[in-house]
Amino acid sequence: MFSSKRLTLWNRARICKAKPIAKIYRSQLPLLTLRVDQAPLLAIDLEMTGLDAHRDHILSIGWVPINRGAIDTEGAQHWLIKTDREVGDSATIHGITDSQRATATDKKQVMGRFLNACRGRLLLFHHAPLDLAFIDRSCRIAFNSGFRPALIDTLAAERKRLARHTDSIGQGALRLAACRERYGLPSYSGHNALADALATAELFLAQVSADGDSPVSRYLL
Repeated sequence: MFSSKRLTLWNRARICKAKPIAKIYRSQLPLLTLRVDQAPLLAIDLEMTGLDAHRDHILSIGWVPINRGAIDTEGAQHWLIKTDREVGDSATIHGITDSQRATATDKKQVMGRFLNACRGRLLLFHHAPLDLAFIDRSCRIAFNSGFRPALIDTLAAERKRLARHTDSIGQGALRLAACRERYGLPSYSGHNALADALATAELFLAQVSADGDSPVSRYLL
């Protein structure tokens, strides 16, 4: 009998009109019952001009595959995305300047490559609601379909872990760098999509190691 998550994903695949997205949903179905160390994952991060998915734009996207508990750096990709808006003051955070847009790639082309990379994998984010809001909007514009895949959020997983040990989680305690520090992981220069995707992948593997052998369903949102 289907679990509620499996049934939800199956229904999304059934009604989705965009074939590339429907294929992702269907490809994720057999992954939901795996142990977490068996499940193929894709760690993802974005850099944006701001935090409002309806007003701001994706500037870059990076992703890193995880296969059977090992990070596949050869499969990692990083793309700058064309936008007709100026980067503005956000350049002080992510370091992407207007002059770099000449080497950027059309958003629909990048999203097509991204969706291909997602097929057969569960998606991994740190603070999934933010990045997924931008990806969902981009898919609605490019493919006339929203994007609601099965995913894991290292921030949500860390929040649950901390809540078991404390009544109050301090400000900034769930930032990617702070989470990594608790597991003894090295600090990275933040606000680069590929570096942060790699940092998220490493954090998740550290979380899994601390939790022991677990089904992937333990981490799914």
